[in-house]
Amino acid sequence: MFLLLAIAAGAFDLPTGPVWAQEQQSQQPAPSAAQQPAQPQPAQPQKPQPEATQLANGLLDRAASDLDAAKKQFATLADSAKQSASDDETLVALSGKADTLNRSVAGITGTLKPRFDEINARLTQLGDPPKQGQPPEAAIVTQERDRLIAERTQINAVMGDADNLTAATSRLSGNLMEMRRELFTETLFKRTEVSASMLDDAGAAFVQEIGEFSGALASWATFVWKFKQVSLFTSVLLSLAAALIFLSGGYRLFGRYFQRDETIENPSYISRLSIAFWSTTIRTLSLTAFLVTSYFFLSNFNVLRPDIAPVMAAVFGLIGFVYFVGRVINAVFTPFQPHWRLVKLSNKGAYSLGWCLLAMTIVNGLDFVLNRVSESLGSPVVVTVAKSFVASLIIGLIFIAASFGKPILAKNGDPDAPGRHWPHGMAIILRVIGFLLIFTAMIGYVGLARFIAGQLIVTSAVIVTMYLGIQLGKAVSSQETFPETKLARFLEKRFKIGEVALDQAGLVAGLAIYAFALMTGIPLILLSWGFHIQDLELFAYRLFTEIKLGNISISLVGIFAGVLFFLGGYLITRWFQRWLDGNVMARGQIDMGVRNSVKTGIGYLGVAVAAIIGISAAGIDLSSLALVASALSVGIGFGLQNIVSNFVSGLILLVERPFKVGDWIVSGTSEGIVKRISVRATEIETFRKQSIIVPNSELINASLGNWTHRNRLTRAEIPVSVSYDCDPQKVMDILLELVHQVPKVLRNPEPHVEFLRFGPFSLDFEMRFYLADLSDGMPIKNNLRIAILQRFKTEGITIPYPTQELNIRQDQLQPSFVEVPADAVETPAETPAEPVVATDREEAPTIAANERHEVQSRAGRRRGG
Repeated sequence: MFLLLAIAAGAFDLPTGPVWAQEQQSQQPAPSAAQQPAQPQPAQPQKPQPEATQLANGLLDRAASDLDAAKKQFATLADSAKQSASDDETLVALSGKADTLNRSVAGITGTLKPRFDEINARLTQLGDPPKQGQPPEAAIVTQERDRLIAERTQINAVMGDADNLTAATSRLSGNLMEMRRELFTETLFKRTEVSASMLDDAGAAFVQEIGEFSGALASWATFVWKFKQVSLFTSVLLSLAAALIFLSGGYRLFGRYFQRDETIENPSYISRLSIAFWSTTIRTLSLTAFLVTSYFFLSNFNVLRPDIAPVMAAVFGLIGFVYFVGRVINAVFTPFQPHWRLVKLSNKGAYSLGWCLLAMTIVNGLDFVLNRVSESLGSPVVVTVAKSFVASLIIGLIFIAASFGKPILAKNGDPDAPGRHWPHGMAIILRVIGFLLIFTAMIGYVGLARFIAGQLIVTSAVIVTMYLGIQLGKAVSSQETFPETKLARFLEKRFKIGEVALDQAGLVAGLAIYAFALMTGIPLILLSWGFHIQDLELFAYRLFTEIKLGNISISLVGIFAGVLFFLGGYLITRWFQRWLDGNVMARGQIDMGVRNSVKTGIGYLGVAVAAIIGISAAGIDLSSLALVASALSVGIGFGLQNIVSNFVSGLILLVERPFKVGDWIVSGTSEGIVKRISVRATEIETFRKQSIIVPNSELINASLGNWTHRNRLTRAEIPVSVSYDCDPQKVMDILLELVHQVPKVLRNPEPHVEFLRFGPFSLDFEMRFYLADLSDGMPIKNNLRIAILQRFKTEGITIPYPTQELNIRQDQLQPSFVEVPADAVETPAETPAEPVVATDREEAPTIAANERHEVQSRAGRRRGG
């Protein structure tokens, strides 16, 4: 597509210029000696000392030889620039060669620089020679210093010469650019006298040109039909095969986006955009493949004659460019399908505006083809000027006519209704452009008018296509849009991709469409405005290999390589972690905590190494980060204390391992299982499945309990209380019997039962036993409690519970209430209480006794007695 549109863009060639419009051409007649870049004088390397013979035969000898060859090439380039000041194509080629020479000379300096630094480092180690009055040094040290100094002198001479040559090539590149710019300006603003006699002469010459070209075309066709039939049909078949392969691949990938479904009355904007963009791009590229391969095969099979080849290239360019503009018009305006239209135009407005654009494209293309015919036949320049003059007038009139149209959609939204006029500002712009083209051509600046007209068409078509691509990318990357497309549903069904992943895929697809639109459109616009492909190649090379920001040189290729190295190191680290954990530590039955610590340490180490390798591969000098490190240290001293404290604490936890992943720890109010230990914080999962993120510094600086620090052995206790009527020994025997029946209870240490105390209303015992795994404690204790309760019921052993007795004493007919502590009262069924009544009179005991009896009865009923 680049090549075809570059050829098509040649439709805007200047009538008198050797090539189509160049933005940075310049004409500079044979420069004087003062204007020529100063050619560096040949280096006069010093005669090597005997000690430097080995070097002179090696690295320095090769560098000097390469430098001499570079000087000869520079002299050739300077002479060629002087002789080709009016040929833009040659100047472009020379500019590329000068840039290549500049890089090669810089490479010579780069090969010597490491050795130069090595010599300086060694001389620093040797030190200065002893001064007068100081003890003499060893002879071998003196000899080595002299040899190194002589070697450094030679390298200095060659490097200085290379630097001079680098500066000279840079000046030569600048001069070439200035020559191209001046040549472009002179060609573009060259004035031609436009008069009736000039047009008459041009008409007569044009008629003669048609006759000559018809004869040449007929003779060529006869020759091809008689002697080149096989080559002709082979070229066409191969070109068709290339186009069909491209088109079939495009239909296979994007076929569903080519055809508009007429049954859809109100298609979504993304559907309209996608069909417009992909149908325009894929079909245009398919035709481009056919045209480019056709020209390639016809040229290589010697079917085209030298006088026919440029005309055939122009015809192919005309076909491709007209088809491209037609596809853009059909994609954006869709004259006969208003519900698929991307702009708010009426049907009549879309139809008329599309024909105006297509007419201007055809006029530009025909002018380009006819100019190529004139160049091929060597016709007078007046013919080319007249053609461009007529083309500029026609295009200007089309602009003016279009400004009076009514293409805007009616307010009621009916596409069949008569449209509205252009916005006032847009109509004025169209008329100004039209009158400017006509006026510029009428006063004699035909080349300028022709250039402006051509660029308006090409640039507009490319910008519209880029706009479609950018809008499509924006629509695809918008949230929750891509998952609703057919492609997303296919991916979801085929690869079982979730909605979140599809949304992220939509973002990536949108960015890819952005990149495709920009990387396709921007070079085409630059080519149409006069840049050569060599200019774009040079710009791309400098963009990807060397971007100067002050004294810092950034390489996009280096950055990309650094990112790839980092990702590669990261993936290798993750793979090694999994391999080491699954194939080495797991087979060695290493503790999970140790495995986690080793994996974490290897992970951080691998990422650090990958980062260093990536930064180095990106061309960033690590020593330049010293300033950043110093500034970071100040930040650590003030604002990053907690972060650094947690980081160091995390390293201590990984090394000392006071707890490990899977341990049951208690820290402050947090209790649970350790799930992850990182260098900043530790994740603890409680028994209610809540994740608590605890900073490592808190775990280091505060007391911490670890139930599983050395082992999972634990002691479990079950308190048991029985009534005073029970036999303590029998209770202890029953408890021991029950605990010995549990398989997971350890026999060493032996389970035992402790008679703890005489309680206020019970005899208190505690059964103690050990378990190998503390996680078994809860279910075993539950089962033992159930077994104890059932066994006590069978043996008739009762378990008491707290009681309370209220005694009422009456003093002089006024009852006195005395609350007796609960631990001093037994239940009536077990320990009948003696009446305790205090009175001041002899005649009150019966009343007090009755009241006490009634209170005790109510208490007994509440207890269930």
